[in-house]
Amino acid sequence: MTELPRTQALRCFITVAREGTVSRAAAMLKLTQPAVSLQLKALEESTGLQLFNRTPSGFTLTEAGAGLLPLAHRAVTAASDFKAMADSLNEAQRGTLRVGTILDPEFTRLGPFVRSLAMSSQRTEVFLRHGVSDDVLAQIGRGELDVGFYIDATPPEQLVHHSFAERTIADGRYQLAPLLSYDYRVIAPIGWRDRVIGKGWAELAEMPWLATPPHSGHRRMLDDIFRPLGALPKRVGYTDQEEAMIDFVESGLCLSLARDNVLATRMARPHQFVVADKVKLTCDLSFATLATRRHEPVIAHAFASVRAVWNIKPAIAGAGPTRTRKVANNV
Repeated sequence: MTELPRTQALRCFITVAREGTVSRAAAMLKLTQPAVSLQLKALEESTGLQLFNRTPSGFTLTEAGAGLLPLAHRAVTAASDFKAMADSLNEAQRGTLRVGTILDPEFTRLGPFVRSLAMSSQRTEVFLRHGVSDDVLAQIGRGELDVGFYIDATPPEQLVHHSFAERTIADGRYQLAPLLSYDYRVIAPIGWRDRVIGKGWAELAEMPWLATPPHSGHRRMLDDIFRPLGALPKRVGYTDQEEAMIDFVESGLCLSLARDNVLATRMARPHQFVVADKVKLTCDLSFATLATRRHEPVIAHAFASVRAVWNIKPAIAGAGPTRTRKVANNV
């Protein structure tokens, strides 16, 4: 014979030998009787041997068939083992990634990021968990997430040099890749215009502020501003939804931070709030992981994918990529 027999033909050979008839073998293999007969014929032609004696009561093995039957079993087992190992190796290459998400998916470009991972050669399987910034970072630290989005105030040195180079926080424990620089602005009820226009953080600290989740970026960044001024402001109301924050302010209750691109949408139509003109909080939307895991293959691939989605080029020695900005019109 010039080539090895097909695995399907060997399965037919084994099953007919065991069952004694083509009809029972076909039922066991979920094939038609003609299909089984053709496989046997092809196997006999390729080996040049008669494998069965055909009798009115069924099929019995010839001497040649009996000699080849144990080898057929071993060949089918080897083929099954080969497929199982290939499937296992393929699954091992796929990898999984647990991602912490924040804000709205359009802002973080979550959809394009997940698609890029799923369609890459590694075909990473992605699991998403939505939360707020500090909770996402804490879950990364506990090993419950692999990577996640995070918001913090832009470090002055990176803002001055317009750098998007990766950096660490928490004494080097976490590695951050900044993706976007944007502003939070302070908004107030429209009737409070005279109380906020021309005012700095110290004056605004004396006014009531909307409360946000304790582990949110909003709460952390405002506390970092107000705590050095002597006291945290009085907080009224509570929400973790950015559109609802603007609704609270328009009701006349308090001040709040508002993301510039969210303000742009609301300012395009009639509104009942005013934007403070002397203060703003410049922030980074970053992609985070534990610094000790940054170069694990799946995580390194995720960092490369998210930077590609945001069109952030790799940093050259001594400099970081130029920052891009997303600023609301008319703010």
